[in-house]
Amino acid sequence: MRRLLTILLRCVAWSAAAQDLALYKSVVKELSSAKYRGRGYAYDGANKAGRYLEKEFRKAGVDEVVCQPFKLDINTFPGKMSVEVDGRELKAGIEFVMREYSPGGKGTYPLYYIDTLNYNAEKIFADLARPENKDAFVVCDFFFTYKHADDFRRLQSRERCQNAGLIYTWNDEVLKFYKAYGERVIEKPMIWVSSSFPKAARSVTIDIENEFLQGYECFNVIAKVEGKRHDACYVFTAHYDHLGVLGKKVFYAGAHDNASGTAAIVTLAAHYAAHQPEYDMYFIAFSGEDANLRGSEWYAEHPMAPLQQIKYLFNLDMIGDNNPVQYCEVSEQGMEGFRQMEQLNAKNHYFERLNRGELAGNSDHYPFAQRGVPCIFLENEGGDAFAYYHTVLDTWRNAYFESYEPTFKLITDFIEQYK
Repeated sequence: MRRLLTILLRCVAWSAAAQDLALYKSVVKELSSAKYRGRGYAYDGANKAGRYLEKEFRKAGVDEVVCQPFKLDINTFPGKMSVEVDGRELKAGIEFVMREYSPGGKGTYPLYYIDTLNYNAEKIFADLARPENKDAFVVCDFFFTYKHADDFRRLQSRERCQNAGLIYTWNDEVLKFYKAYGERVIEKPMIWVSSSFPKAARSVTIDIENEFLQGYECFNVIAKVEGKRHDACYVFTAHYDHLGVLGKKVFYAGAHDNASGTAAIVTLAAHYAAHQPEYDMYFIAFSGEDANLRGSEWYAEHPMAPLQQIKYLFNLDMIGDNNPVQYCEVSEQGMEGFRQMEQLNAKNHYFERLNRGELAGNSDHYPFAQRGVPCIFLENEGGDAFAYYHTVLDTWRNAYFESYEPTFKLITDFIEQYK
């Protein structure tokens, strides 16, 4: 009889785990679909994803769902997106991307290549003042520009130099796209190109449209499961926004970043809705993370429950991958809990180890860490999906799921024993 009961309990546990994984996969697939246009701000993609998540939290059986609005200024690229070099069209998202604060532009321009081996700023600006180089696009290795930052800031100014724009080359096979500094627009177009960009081309033709959204309203989605006690709480966070579009045809699906973390907090909400916890649980899907942590900063300033009541906060960002080593960052106040997690991991072998890095402002845990909240940032970096970070290849087809269940178990087992 006892053996039969053990088998039944194992079957129930297996069924629950299988159901969690199925829900997790369905949310990742949905959020990374073309319907949400990369969950950016053009075409209202992020807000459409937020409304979907509001429904998913309600379906999960939580006690309350609130949408917390806030505004941001953000540059977008929803229209024309064409770059040709000597008549050859480059592939958007693969061979070129726009710097997030770039304006648009249209026309054909000569190219001026920076000689990085014999760099002479005085000669460069004299060359660019010549009639044949009027309105040239300046081409240079991106990382080289950091060594001469003042010179390249001058090249961005219409008043200080007559060049029409800048083209920065990268060594990446597939270029990365960003949004972090898109709250402004500079004076001249800035294009990033891959290492395949020709070394001695004569001209570039561009037709690029940007749209600057001022006071764009987006929102955090906050779900709550009431615990037996209300004097403290646990918080689970993940950002659901991503990079949006690069023109009309290219969108950044963001399956790993961060449909994975968002899907995980939906399954955690379903788990605790079905098993009432000791303390209140908050599940916060942030918008505006890729626009420089705007949603989490807003929430930290306007929390639903006092930050002092948070026993522990878990920020899940890019947790769906296949690296057996789990990367994490921990606030100073979270170190006691982290040591317990390490002991728990050593006992139960969720991961080969927890690799703690230096605390940084790279995801939504940071505004809470700055305010003294015990928190941990979990990110499964270095796996196969991580190679596609911030590229057009971070798609459902390139998604991995191996790290989801050990992350889920590490968190839930930790909460069960944490005092």
